Amino acid sequence: MPTIPPGGNQPYRLRQVAESFGTDAERYDRTRPRYPDALVERIVAAGPGPDLLDVGTGTGIAARQFQAAGCKVLGVEPDERMAGLARHTGVECEVSTFETWDAAGRTFDTVTAGQTWHWVDPVAGAAKAAEVLRPGGRLALFWNVFQLPPGLNEAFATAYREVLPEMPVNDPVMPAMEAYSVMFTQATDGMREAGAFSDPEQWHFGWEHSYTRDEWLDQVPTHGGSTRLPPAKLDELLSAIGAAIDARGGAFTMGYTAVVVTATRTATA
Repeated sequence: MPTIPPGGNQPYRLRQVAESFGTDAERYDRTRPRYPDALVERIVAAGPGPDLLDVGTGTGIAARQFQAAGCKVLGVEPDERMAGLARHTGVECEVSTFETWDAAGRTFDTVTAGQTWHWVDPVAGAAKAAEVLRPGGRLALFWNVFQLPPGLNEAFATAYREVLPEMPVNDPVMPAMEAYSVMFTQATDGMREAGAFSDPEQWHFGWEHSYTRDEWLDQVPTHGGSTRLPPAKLDELLSAIGAAIDARGGAFTMGYTAVVVTATRTATA
């Protein structure tokens, strides 16, 4: 199961974790879930123009979706390995943390961040977004909130706790939306503290994706809690998770809710 980002309420302070995803950038790009078309279409429609800045663009997963929807996208990514793959797939990308990135006077109609804003200081990040957004531009931060089938959720949690007792994992009894809520709250509070945005709102988009055993095991090493594991520990974890999937017939359907936390750059701020 994907784990709660380490670092309690401040995962963005753990740069060694935030910048560990490039260990296997090709696997990350191949296996990480995309975002529903309805989410992309609504963000594009809500922006005043096509110029979009994608924060923590990674390998360009969301960026390519926005490009396909007609946007002109620039990515900002702190990991050169991830940025290199993004460029290879056709996404213009600059290497920097967002908080320290030099916009060089450029402004945008939309600033997005897909599955990455918890690695950004929510106050400094919102202030930087306000600097680079044109009046009426939109800040749209989004996450894929997962929901495993109940029995498999418990089996995965047991596997993580047995193999990695020191790693925080989502309580199988706690709804996944509740586990993610701290990220949404921090993003909302950061926008409000910046003093340059309309009142933030949330948009929700439900969708599903079916995984075979091998497809899910291919994705697990890209999760934040797994990217820095020693090979032997990772193999042990994959074996335990694989056994849990095998016990349910070798495949499962993951329920996702893509949540967007968004606000408009005010003209008077």
